[in-house]
Amino acid sequence: MHVHNTGSGLHPPFGRFLCIERHDVFRIHGTSGTTGKPTAFGICRSDWRRIAEAHARIMWSFGLRPGDSLFIGSFFSLYLGSWGALLGAERLGLTSFPFGAGTPGQTLRAVTWIRDMQPTSFYGTPSYALYLAEVARGEGVDPRRDFSFHIMFFSGEPGAGVPSTKRLIEETFGAECIDGGSMAEATPWLTNCECDEKTGMHLWEDIVYTEMIDENTHEPVPSGEEGVPVYTHLDRLSQPMIRLWSADLATWTDETCACGRTYPRLPNGIYGRQDDMFIVRGENIYPSAIEGTLRGIEGFGEEFRAIISRQRSMDELRIQAEYSHAIADMPDGKEMALRRLRDEMERRLRVTLGVRAEVELVSPNTFERSEFKSRRIIDERTLSK
Repeated sequence: MHVHNTGSGLHPPFGRFLCIERHDVFRIHGTSGTTGKPTAFGICRSDWRRIAEAHARIMWSFGLRPGDSLFIGSFFSLYLGSWGALLGAERLGLTSFPFGAGTPGQTLRAVTWIRDMQPTSFYGTPSYALYLAEVARGEGVDPRRDFSFHIMFFSGEPGAGVPSTKRLIEETFGAECIDGGSMAEATPWLTNCECDEKTGMHLWEDIVYTEMIDENTHEPVPSGEEGVPVYTHLDRLSQPMIRLWSADLATWTDETCACGRTYPRLPNGIYGRQDDMFIVRGENIYPSAIEGTLRGIEGFGEEFRAIISRQRSMDELRIQAEYSHAIADMPDGKEMALRRLRDEMERRLRVTLGVRAEVELVSPNTFERSEFKSRRIIDERTLSK
């Protein structure tokens, strides 16, 4: 049997499996509740120390060392991502720079602080890193020249595992882009993480044991096949998860990494969630596939939206994509460039997705930027019901 959640709805506030006395709860964290009732996490003091220990081990594996400094560009709130990064940094002996995110003008101030303090590493979401770079360039600051990041690690969304997005981040900042993260309930969440070889996420199974399970049959899938990661804590006293169904999708391999570690790996990271996937004319489509295709096309700007609608009983997919500042600033030939860009996007998307997508090009900065996870899918079929 798979545990799908903590059961907090029937047994508030922490569910049936807190497994410690209420007075032994050291930290309360949880989900934001943006898609339903929030889930509360109760973590004891010894688990808090174990999270720090685990994250420090994993940060070492992708190249961070005492003497490095870590800029944390993410919310300090109920969200466990920022706290997990801070815990690992402190245990490893890094200089911690818990800058945060989310308040008006904070990203603009971050550009000044990063340029002045020159931290050597970064944690946040891929969306926020790209937004930070955009704000920096608007201030005449070149992130590659004027910042000093040599390692940037991410969680919260699939972007850092999308090859074209990973390449864009590395080219923008001149830093190594490390993909990581499982889910808050499975904290220490960094137990899914790339090493410095960047051949996909290692599954640190001595901390969180991970099974790869067929989403339909609920049977284990062999190496090389797609499955749903199912997590079991081996080192948690408070609220331990046993066979927690993640609803994520990934392909796994048991081939040994060049780093020498024998942990199983997710070569393509976590590239989708069952509840993020949408179906258009019988094809399963993930937002990460759209992002990966667009970011690989010269002339694409920074953001996009995918709009699914139903017209005359047929599903239609429309992609609104920003074009680049380079095209926007063209003195002549702009209309021809936009026409070629739209045709190339539609051709590449059809090859990748298996269905036709109508592309509408929009000017740079049309879409609001996110300091956390980007929401890019608008399903008008559900809105019209």
